[in-house]
Amino acid sequence: MDLGEKFMRKAIALSIKNIQKRGGPFGAVIVKNNKIIAYGTNHVTAHNDPTAHAEVIAIRKACHKLGTFDLSDCQIYSSCEPCPMCLGAIYWAHIDRLFYGNTKADARNIDFDDSFIYDEIALPPENRKLKSTQMLAEEAILAFRIWSETLDKTKY
Repeated sequence: MDLGEKFMRKAIALSIKNIQKRGGPFGAVIVKNNKIIAYGTNHVTAHNDPTAHAEVIAIRKACHKLGTFDLSDCQIYSSCEPCPMCLGAIYWAHIDRLFYGNTKADARNIDFDDSFIYDEIALPPENRKLKSTQMLAEEAILAFRIWSETLDKTKY
């Protein structure tokens, strides 16, 4: 059996097992050097945390285990094509490769539809359903100026 298939089957098995625990049907594993270093399942309802998606939990565990926020040289295997939040987290973590089982269309077919988020992101803030108002921009920019001038910062 191909190692990639083994890792994907583990993500799928986690997604199925999580249903039995009354969680969402999503699982993810993070692999480095052909070894699983972390896994996650959906805990949105169990933890009352809308960010507790399988990929985010796996990323948090992997970062903790490796002692870094940079997961370069890692791959993620997800039972489903990631939602916008998880995809953003995967990019921010610098994960090298994404493999997924189900598509976002498959997720939409079982009432996990995040297409509205993709649609909203493309709109200017004033046209989004979530009313957004910029405030105190002149004061807020100070933090960015300080960051920009700081020489000993850790970039990420």
